Order: sequence, then structure tokens, then C-alpha cells
Amino acid sequence: MNELVPQEVIENKIFMIRGKKVMLDKDLAELYEVETKQLTRQVRRNIERFPEDFMFRLTGDESLRCQIGTSSYGGRRYPPYAFTEHTATS
Repeated sequence: MNELVPQEVIENKIFMIRGKKVMLDKDLAELYEVETKQLTRQVRRNIERFPEDFMFRLTGDESLRCQIGTSSYGGRRYPPYAFTEHTATS
């Protein structure tokens, strides 16, 4: 049986980017217990279901700021996706 994730763990994975509260693809995948590549593959296959108010890809500068803040996003080939609270709860 899966246990609930403590609220403070989730809150620490939420960033304010472009004036929206977002969670990065790596963190969302971790919460759903799937690999990041599985999550991003499904996004690419269903891109029409993700308008910009639900999800967007970070720019290089935004990605770098997240890397400095969390020090876990180095070495990625592409900038991460950012999922808004609308997507994460759908």
C-alpha cells in the first residue's frame, strides 16, 4: 500500500516560474513513482492535452536557476518541463 507523501516534501518541490506555481517533470515523476523519461514520453505523445497554462518547457536560463536551487538537474540533454498546479492535480 502506498503511503501519503508528507505535505512539506511536496511544498519543497514547488517553484514559482513565470508567475505560476509549478513542479518540474523529475519531481512529478518521482511522486507518481515513474521514471522521468516515461512521463516526458507520455507528454510528447499527448502534447495536445497540455496547453501552456498546464505545462511548458523551461528556457535554458530558467533551467539553470532551478539547477542552482536544487542542484539535481545538471547533465540533462533538454530543459525540464514545468507542470502547473492544474496539471499536477488532474
